[in-house]
Formats: sequence, C-alpha cells, structure tokens
Amino acid sequence: MPPKLPRPGLSTLPEAEKDKLIVHLMDTIDGLLVQVFTLTAKVEKLERQLAKNSDNSSKPPSSDGLAKKPPKTSSLRGKSGKKVGGQPGHQGKTLERVAEPTATQDHPLPGQCSRCHSALPLAQAQVLERRQVFDVPTSAFDVIEHRTYTVACSCGLRHDSAFPTEVTEMVQYGPNVRALGVHLTQGQMLPYARAAELISELYGLPVSPATLLAWVGKASAALQGTADVIAHQLHHAPVLCADESGLRVDGKLRWMHVAATATLTWYGLHEKRGVDAMAAHGILPKRIGVLVHDCWAPYWKLDDGLHALCNANLLRELVYVQQLTDQSWPTALAEMLLNAQRLSVAARQKQQPLDADTIAAFAAVYDDIAREGEQLHPVILKPNGKPGKQSEAHNLLHRFRLHADAILRFISDPAVPFSNNIAERAVRMPKVKQKISGCFRAVMGASNFCTIRSCLDTCAGKATACLKYYAVHLLTIRSCLPRSG
Repeated sequence: MPPKLPRPGLSTLPEAEKDKLIVHLMDTIDGLLVQVFTLTAKVEKLERQLAKNSDNSSKPPSSDGLAKKPPKTSSLRGKSGKKVGGQPGHQGKTLERVAEPTATQDHPLPGQCSRCHSALPLAQAQVLERRQVFDVPTSAFDVIEHRTYTVACSCGLRHDSAFPTEVTEMVQYGPNVRALGVHLTQGQMLPYARAAELISELYGLPVSPATLLAWVGKASAALQGTADVIAHQLHHAPVLCADESGLRVDGKLRWMHVAATATLTWYGLHEKRGVDAMAAHGILPKRIGVLVHDCWAPYWKLDDGLHALCNANLLRELVYVQQLTDQSWPTALAEMLLNAQRLSVAARQKQQPLDADTIAAFAAVYDDIAREGEQLHPVILKPNGKPGKQSEAHNLLHRFRLHADAILRFISDPAVPFSNNIAERAVRMPKVKQKISGCFRAVMGASNFCTIRSCLDTCAGKATACLKYYAVHLLTIRSCLPRSG
C-alpha cells in the first residue's frame, strides 16, 4: 500500500479552491475508470487466449504445453456405448504357419530309452509337433564385381564388352541402399546422421550424411516430373482440400502449402503464405470445382469455383464459444452438424444422396439456431452509430450466416467431405519431420522434401491393401532413382 499523504483541511480552503479540488478529483476518477476498463478488457482478452487449446480451437496439440488440461465437459466424437477393446465379429490378425519355411531345425531324440536303456528305432521316428519362429535375417552388404572382357579377332579387330549403363564408377553404391537412404530421411523422416548410422549398424556399410544428401537431391530431380503430373491432376480434381503451415527453413519462416485428395497429395514451398504463393504454384487459381479449406481469408479470393468449409474447425470453435458464454445454441448447432454428418456418411455408403426434403430440413434448423444466437449477440454499435468491436460469439455467428452454403455443402454434395482432414493430415508429415530432425538448413533441402513426399504420399494413397507402407516407399524411390551412383 502507498503511504498516506497529509490531507489539507477542507474547512480552511476557500470556496474557489474547493471547486478546483473537486474538479481535479472527478478528472482523476474518470481517468482511473478508463484505465480500469482498459486493463479489464486486456485481462479478459488474455484469459480468453489462455482458455484456447487444441480441443476448442484450431491450435495444434503441440501448443498445449505440458500443463494438465481441464477435464473435458464435451466431446466432438461422443461415446459409442461399446466396450474398450476388440468388438464382436472383429477379425483379428496373428502369425500363421507357412507351408514352406525358409529352413528347418530338427531336435533329435536321444539314442536310448530313458527307462530300459535299449537303443531306440530312430529310423521309425515321426514328427510330433511343429513350431515356427519368424525373425529377420542378420544382414550384410553384398559387393558385386562387374567385369568386361576384350578379345582380338583373327583379322586384328578388337572387341570389348561394355558395363551396364548404371555402373559408371570404379566403386559405387547400388540402387537398393540409395533407395533405403532416401526412404529413411524422407519417408521415415530421420536426420541424415542418424540414417547413416542406422545403415552402418544394420548392414556394416559406411555411408556419410553428405552422401545421403546427394542421393536425396538425385531422387528429387528424378521425381520432379511425377510431382508436376500430380499438381496437374489436382488442378483438375472436382474436389480439392487445401491447407498451409509455417516451416522453419534456413533460420527463417517459410510456408508449406498442401493440396490433396483421397489419392493425390502435393507439397510446395514458398516465402509467402497467401495469394502470391497460390498463384506461383498454379494449382488453386482458375480451377472449376470445390475447394475445401479452413475459411482463411485469401482462399475466398479464389472465386472461380465453389467453396466448402472444414466443419471440424467450426466444431472446435463452437465448443470454445459454449465454454465462454455458457449458452445452448453452440451445442445445438454442433449437434446439428454432427447429425448431418452421420446421415451423409450413411447415405454415401448406400450410394443414395440425401433427398431434397432432408437437406431443406437441416437448412431450416441451421437457420433457426443461428437466429437464436444472433438475438443473444446483436451488433455492437459505437456512439456514432457505426459497428464497433464485436464479441467472438457474434463473429462466429456472422461467419456461419455469411458462409452457410459452404458450411452445408457436404450435405447436398456427397463428394464433398465434412472436414479438411485430408489436407490437415498431410500437413502433419512435414511437421513431424521438423520435430524429429529440426529445421531445414537450406531451401533446397525443404524443396526436395516437398517433391519426394508428394510422390510418396500419393503412391501410398493409391496403393492396394496388400502393399505395406514401407514397401511402397522403397519401391517408389528405387524405381525413380537415376541409374548412376
């Protein structure tokens, strides 16, 4: 507490001095009230920011920190009512014996009976039981020596054989280890030093991180044409999901852009985040179709086609507004969207789109709930009659009203997904790479990663169920690498 200052006796002051003192006190009180209101608004703003996490906003889970989250009062997923674990009728997977094992190991009987010590008729012994052990072989690298020959004809003409086109050096690495090196750094996203160490430990083959870096550059150059074809196909896709995220490259903030469908994925790097980057990449502008995104403002400048919004982001924002206002309309609107999603998924599985009456009914419920929220959060006007700073609930309702067609497009068009999860899932891979390996030290390395990941993710998306993820990546890299070492 500040020390109390001596106060003048009011009874001894003239009337004019008293009036001046009263005016001064009133001005001081007014200034303090303004300061209190300002600080209160700042505190409320900071509290709202602290209340946001990955459950009620678009913030990534990595931003939640190590602090324990408060217990969830609501869940977007909801309870299924099923017990934890495998469900009845679920087909389990386990190891099964094979008809032709790689090798056999017999465990013979003793030569004599353990009771009477007579010699056993071992020739009549039969197999009692078989057990199989699945294991990986102890690996070592192979060295294949290529030789060419020369011979002279009786006429004096010399004939020389030639090496294969892929054998260009006196000593070089083969295509399998080069594909493995690219896969470990770009597919499994290991740092170069750890990938080189792993190859050395598994196969006893010394490989330097610089060599791995060179292999990645050659793989990127070989796959660039494939990445361009993917970009061309995405430009003409009827429904396309898009997203972007920051990436640390050479100590600076760059932006990684993603365009994806269920079977195609493309990554691109640019200094800018907005329209300039979209124009440079050439996938999103001037395309006829539906673009699914998270309502970021620059996407709305792409007005050649239709738009669809990610409802997963909107559901999280509804959770936050419900926690902020303790009102019922955010929960009602979220339940309406989730019910529409369930019906849309069921109709899509039956290959029967929702009928017009059902679509109109959902639109009517949507409109009623939005109107209820608007009555609780009207426009805040300044003293001059112009709109002032609006509440977060009002801004969210305004977005629901302004972009109603884009939000509900998944109901009327079965090809449009409920969320932008396809693109957001693709964004996670470069973020994992950055989390494991740190930032990209050069723009070239980040560009190589985008090119190679575009091909690998697309290949994995188009692969049949019988192909394993690792095999898909390894075969893709091996088939596309240049033949020379």
